[in-house]
Amino acid sequence: MTSGIPKRIGCDLDPRRNAFRPDLAALALEGLVEAERYVAGEPAFVARAAVPLRRAPDPSRGFETEALFGEGVTIFDEAGGWSWVQLSRDGYVGYVPSEVLRRGVLQPTHRVQTLGTFLYAAPDIKSSPLMHLSMNALLPVRGGDEHFLELAAGGFVYARHATSVNRYARDFVAIAERFLGMPYLWGGRTHIGVDCSGLVQTALAAAGIAAPRDTDMQLAELGESVPVRADFDGLARGDLVFWKGHVGIMIDGVLMVHANGHHMLVAIEPLPEAAERMRKAAGDVIAVKRLPKLSAA
Repeated sequence: MTSGIPKRIGCDLDPRRNAFRPDLAALALEGLVEAERYVAGEPAFVARAAVPLRRAPDPSRGFETEALFGEGVTIFDEAGGWSWVQLSRDGYVGYVPSEVLRRGVLQPTHRVQTLGTFLYAAPDIKSSPLMHLSMNALLPVRGGDEHFLELAAGGFVYARHATSVNRYARDFVAIAERFLGMPYLWGGRTHIGVDCSGLVQTALAAAGIAAPRDTDMQLAELGESVPVRADFDGLARGDLVFWKGHVGIMIDGVLMVHANGHHMLVAIEPLPEAAERMRKAAGDVIAVKRLPKLSAA
């Protein structure tokens, strides 16, 4: 095709969460988009601490999100040291260096429940750390004791920093508050750097609630709408407050926690104060969404 844009047949698919290019598309999209060929893809998982997912195979460009250690992907194409993949967690599509992936399906038993921890070479805090792991990284544990867990592929994680993959935090707002003071990073979803929607997605994941990656997706798919009053009266803990391109989490009826470019970190501030400041750049609050419960437990 000479246009460089795949022909869409009968629907409008979001390229952020649907794997299609002019030359190649996921087999599941056959009949929905036109491409030169369709492939089922190959399962793999991330073997590095946190990997930027990019729109193009170019390390000089910014990234849209991150894939964490142990997370699954589907590889649709590999060329020039880059793999074109779709994340199992939220369906996001993009490019990662091929060297960060391992073929096959990982069966995680645990996940990191602290903001961060270390993967050690031996079950000893004085041993050399192999890498740093962030909250919600997935761990295939094959043994261990009350002090250290041994991963199937090698390495040890401090046991109290991990929990069963089926055990969740009671309150996602409390998780978000733990990121207070962490730096803002576009596309980030770890305490090393996080953006507004990444904070929401990460906190909800720790509470067992699946959430899409970007603010427009979260606005469309999370919770039920709550009327927005001029004085913001009636808001509750856990409410998600949306501007165009931004989202924050209410701690109570007044205070909001959010990763933002004004402070360049995760900050807590009164919603009316933040709304007044943001009105100049992002406009007024466009919606408030209320989740039915604070966790999946």
